[in-house]
Amino acid sequence: MSSLVHDAVHSDLDNAPLLLPAKVLRNDAEALEAAHELAAAARLQAARRDQQRKLPWAEIEQFTRSGLGSISIPREHGGPDVSFATIAEVFRIISAADPALGQIPQNQFGILQQVKNTGNERQKHLLFKSVLDGWRIGNAGPERGSKNTLELKARAVRQGDHFLLTGQKFYSTGALFAHWVAVKALNDDGRQVMAFVRRGSPGLRIVDDWSGFGQRTTASGTVLLNEVPVDAELVLDNWRQADSPNIQGAASQLVQAAIDAGIAEAAVADAISFVRERARPWVDAKVDRASDDPYVIADIGRLTLELHAAQALLGRAARVLDEVNAAPIDAAAAARASIAVAEAKVLTTEIALQASEKLFELSGSRATLAEFNLDRHWRNARVHTLHDPVRWKYHAVGAYHLNATLPARHSWI
Repeated sequence: MSSLVHDAVHSDLDNAPLLLPAKVLRNDAEALEAAHELAAAARLQAARRDQQRKLPWAEIEQFTRSGLGSISIPREHGGPDVSFATIAEVFRIISAADPALGQIPQNQFGILQQVKNTGNERQKHLLFKSVLDGWRIGNAGPERGSKNTLELKARAVRQGDHFLLTGQKFYSTGALFAHWVAVKALNDDGRQVMAFVRRGSPGLRIVDDWSGFGQRTTASGTVLLNEVPVDAELVLDNWRQADSPNIQGAASQLVQAAIDAGIAEAAVADAISFVRERARPWVDAKVDRASDDPYVIADIGRLTLELHAAQALLGRAARVLDEVNAAPIDAAAAARASIAVAEAKVLTTEIALQASEKLFELSGSRATLAEFNLDRHWRNARVHTLHDPVRWKYHAVGAYHLNATLPARHSWI
């Protein structure tokens, strides 16, 4: 495989993604242990990185070296193939420390599911092995200026034994940190394909121009493609995924929900800590400590209950995915998985937003000072939960239970 070249704008050229040996974890317990170790390290400077928009290069390298990037690789290809319950826990643990660090590799896991579903044996071997060896996969799917998220303007034109890719992408989370950039485009027949572009390929530019007020350090910016050559063996017929029932969308959404659950957990923990240690009691409460205010106690109790409910639904959704994945997947099973994850996604979204907002009401004006940077919880929750509108989750759940309507088959349900 080729050496890596970092072709980016507005970013530090010395921070090119390294290709270092990666550990291959053996089981679920090792994956959870690695997640806790990474979270402990990432938490130390997470608030400062957010304030300064400092990208988490060292932390994402630790993620990869620890073997966490390959935990979903099938056993027949050398991976540990951990349970979805463990994958959800890994992302929840990491995101409670730094949700940007959770979001950067989230697309890698969804893309690996697509490789399982649509790749041929040669493609699976090549791509799975590269991830086991420490390669990271970044996303270049969404585009700006299109009618909706499914419409693509990028094109993949066949030229003998390779394709030429042309187009412009945005919301390209993970691409700046990646060794593979997974590009969605339309082929000569107007069908969607996914091309795996090696970092450093001629015509590929990755621009660190993400200016979102939340998830600031995900580098979810622009990917530019100017007749980028890609070997035909690295282009998957992504359109085939819609031909048969699968759990790719549910698996992708599970990770999204786990990230939101992590944001919520951190917001609740910081609210409790600030009320205990820094907040002043309201004068009418006639108590010496803010933590003895009966209304504050009730609100913390409510937030904790709602957090636990969201965590419980997240765990249930993961177990449903594991059950569905253990047998041949038909339309009913795929729908069951999608609805279980949709239900979890509703609650993780709502508690992330509520907890990060309620934090300030309970903690008081002092909590808004820049030195604490507690607003990062709300900013991160508000931005990350915009990936998929919860109103359509409610609709999907209601239509399924009321009218037995199966949810749409795509990556957002």
